[in-house]
Amino acid sequence: MGWSLLNTLVSRCGTFGIGILLARVLGPDAFGTFAVALVALLAVLSFNELGVSLAIVRWQGDPALIAPTVTTISVISSTLFCASAFFLAPAFSKAMGDPEATPVVQLLILSVLINGAVAAPAALLQRTFQERTRMIIDQTNVWVGAGISVALALLGAGAMALAIGRLAGSLIAAVMFIVASPVPYRLGLDRTKLVPLLRFGVPLAATSVVVFFVGYADQLTAGSLLGASVLAFYVLAFNLSSWPMSLFSQPLRRVAPAMFAKLQHDPEQLRLALTWVVGILTSLTVPFVVFLAAAAVPLVQLIYGDIWVPAAAALSWLVIAAACRVFYELVYDYLVILGMSGTVFWIQFSSLIFLVPALITGASSAGLAGLAAAQAAVSGGVLLPLYLWRLKRTGVALRLIFSRTWLPLLVGIGVWAATTALVATRIQPLAALCAGGLMVVIVSAGLLLQQRKGLQMLRELGRSEVQYKTSEEN
Repeated sequence: MGWSLLNTLVSRCGTFGIGILLARVLGPDAFGTFAVALVALLAVLSFNELGVSLAIVRWQGDPALIAPTVTTISVISSTLFCASAFFLAPAFSKAMGDPEATPVVQLLILSVLINGAVAAPAALLQRTFQERTRMIIDQTNVWVGAGISVALALLGAGAMALAIGRLAGSLIAAVMFIVASPVPYRLGLDRTKLVPLLRFGVPLAATSVVVFFVGYADQLTAGSLLGASVLAFYVLAFNLSSWPMSLFSQPLRRVAPAMFAKLQHDPEQLRLALTWVVGILTSLTVPFVVFLAAAAVPLVQLIYGDIWVPAAAALSWLVIAAACRVFYELVYDYLVILGMSGTVFWIQFSSLIFLVPALITGASSAGLAGLAAAQAAVSGGVLLPLYLWRLKRTGVALRLIFSRTWLPLLVGIGVWAATTALVATRIQPLAALCAGGLMVVIVSAGLLLQQRKGLQMLRELGRSEVQYKTSEEN
């Protein structure tokens, strides 16, 4: 997990700095155009390989036996979905309020082909806990793409600079995934494995589509009702609010499925592992989330400039949704490992019924802030209770989760009050933000001391990497 955390930390710090530069160079209009294209890409990536790559992580036997079939399914399905999205790009761009985004969408959507081609190698690295290798690949992707994007942006390429950079980085990373794969890369089709893989993956892919709409219905609403420029403000706020999740949740999500899979034959230890991970994530994310909420205006103003200040209205609400998302995405992984992908689908679908009307109402009545508030309300008032209810049905004691989280939640209230007081003082915004940030780091470190048993358990599981032999060796 240490390499995974370091990988994410370096990636996020790098992209954060590059993002500031690009935001100041391009402005809201060009950022809005790229945001339209990125939403289209993420929509297709939510289901392009039909969910079969996760089967490699969960497979109880030799993953080399299914890897060629997984690769074949991923390549074929990704090609079909990429072609469909390419031709639908003009209609999508128009619906999102920015017809000029069409060529950017069409270029960026080619990333779907790359993603599908390396879905199996990426899953194999995840299964074998090769986070050091993954870090090298991810860093190459980030820095190559960022360098190209910055150079083209300074030359006046606008939103296309971001698309070209992202595509170039993905292409180089794909080659590295294939070279680093623990199993030789090849296509193949084992008919005896095809149906079980699709039976596992298709419900998961359907769930992922619903998860995408739950996570991005707000951006779709922002673009279609409020326009691409407002979408740019919203995306900036969303990205800032996602920082705690990106820094702490994503590294754990890379190793959690494999960790849960190793413990699935010991239900008691599996449930205990989940509660410890929840406690660790809460200790890490809650202080950062409340700090972002309380310091939204000076933070955006100082980092991105006055032109981006409207994004602060959304940031104060979106951090609430981000905190909830940290929890229920972890539970999502847990339920999938238990083979309950169908249950996850219905939870997400049920929340979508509430989310869409809430977003439309919020955007229509209160604009950017109303849209963000609606997202936070549904995340905390609908999705979170549904996942807690389902966890209880699997035998997880909610009182144990509460015992791991009550202190971080209580401390979070104090961090919010202290940050609000700092922002209200007459000291320089930079000094106030630095003081608040230092406070958050100290508080989070103290909370993690309360979770040291859980951290030790994760380290022990992470060290015991599973070794796999190829089918040829067997």
